Amino acid sequence: MREFSDHRLENHLTRRTALRVGGIGALGLSLDKLLSAEERASNQKHSGSTPKSCIFIHQYGGLSQLDSWDMKRHAPQEIRGPYESIETATPGFQVCELMPRLARISEKYAVIRSMTHHMSQHDKANSMLLAGRSNPAEDDPSFGAIVSKLSPSLESIPAHVWLQKYGGGSAPPEHTYLTGGHLGMAYAPMLIGENHDDNPASSDFRVRAFDRNEAVSLERLEERWQLLRGLQSFPGSKTSSAFESLDIYQQQSFDLLHSSNAKSAFEINREKPATRDRYGRNPLGQNLLLARRLVESGVRLVNVVAWTGLATGEKFVSLETWDMHGNANVGIFENGWNGLPFALPRTDQAVATLLEDLSERGLLDSTLVVLVGEFGRTPVISKGAKRIGRDHWPQCYSAMVAGAGIQGGTVYGESDDRAAYVKSSPVTLEDFTATLFKAMSLNPASRLSPNGFTLPASIGDPIAALL
Repeated sequence: MREFSDHRLENHLTRRTALRVGGIGALGLSLDKLLSAEERASNQKHSGSTPKSCIFIHQYGGLSQLDSWDMKRHAPQEIRGPYESIETATPGFQVCELMPRLARISEKYAVIRSMTHHMSQHDKANSMLLAGRSNPAEDDPSFGAIVSKLSPSLESIPAHVWLQKYGGGSAPPEHTYLTGGHLGMAYAPMLIGENHDDNPASSDFRVRAFDRNEAVSLERLEERWQLLRGLQSFPGSKTSSAFESLDIYQQQSFDLLHSSNAKSAFEINREKPATRDRYGRNPLGQNLLLARRLVESGVRLVNVVAWTGLATGEKFVSLETWDMHGNANVGIFENGWNGLPFALPRTDQAVATLLEDLSERGLLDSTLVVLVGEFGRTPVISKGAKRIGRDHWPQCYSAMVAGAGIQGGTVYGESDDRAAYVKSSPVTLEDFTATLFKAMSLNPASRLSPNGFTLPASIGDPIAALL
């Protein structure tokens, strides 16, 4: 009878019931939904001597390749749009005139012009991008969850942080990026930015994840911690993913309670006003500055949704900055929150500053920077419900990657004369993600299953020309 009871206890200790009998919520902490995993340092297996980090910037909605990285200056106006191409520091490589700062530092990054897949629906395409797979399973972990599993932080700080929660009707399901998928909740990210106002560009911004319930003393927390350790002594608990996740949550919670370094990493007000101005006083600029602070403190993966904010007098509609159909009272070529003249210069400033700042601090060689949307936009400009725009187009689009050994000044792949279809060197989501793992000195073939034989981190092939 005892054996049967223990078996039932193990099987029924899901995350919810584990928290109910004494998890983080019961400990009086606000970290139960936020903390990601930190494996013990002895379990780390890096192919390089210095663990690498990644800042992954999501241009949520889908950036137009024709108005950014893959200009077609000789195409008809209804395809090329109103913007001129400008030369970069790399001979023969041109970008949109709205990105002059990135043009000047093209030696620091590479551009892929041949990204491709076949899903034009936002939520599904975002789920594919997050998992790095063309046909992800329901419980596939995100790229960030896998990185935090394979390369846990050595510091008392979360391995994986997500800045600015997806919002709007185009958002992927929360389980695709706010959990660890089949790896377990231990590898979920710490979420900062529950809504559009909750970002470091807001005057009242404060990270509350480290707040402790003052009604619960440290002594009482210790008693509950010991109770939980006792629960983990049940037969079989050490092989239970629920108990493993619970152990990681609890251990890191106690570490964070006593870690002034972790807390200070999130305090963006410690930065000089001039530095904050340099990144741009908008949500994307300030989130990228916060991301730099986090990787500097030991965070392995920071996801940032590229929400660039609102123009003067505008009311909030959505975080889908780059979904520029012309359906939201702002045309793709108009100066408002959902238009390129507003969003692209702010992105140019923030991303260029990030690359320069990382380089100046000696962090660019160990920090991978990714800038990509879930797909691109249609070659032909069309009339949306209210304004001019471009519609969804996954067949051919662009991505930018930098740092961590990526060959700067490189343009990989080629589109046709309308940037509609890939002409050479197509890059699938699998190959793209495998390249990111390789740049971070992580083996794409690493097995994620408990038996160590199945479920590789990526089934793609790294792009050697970029590494």
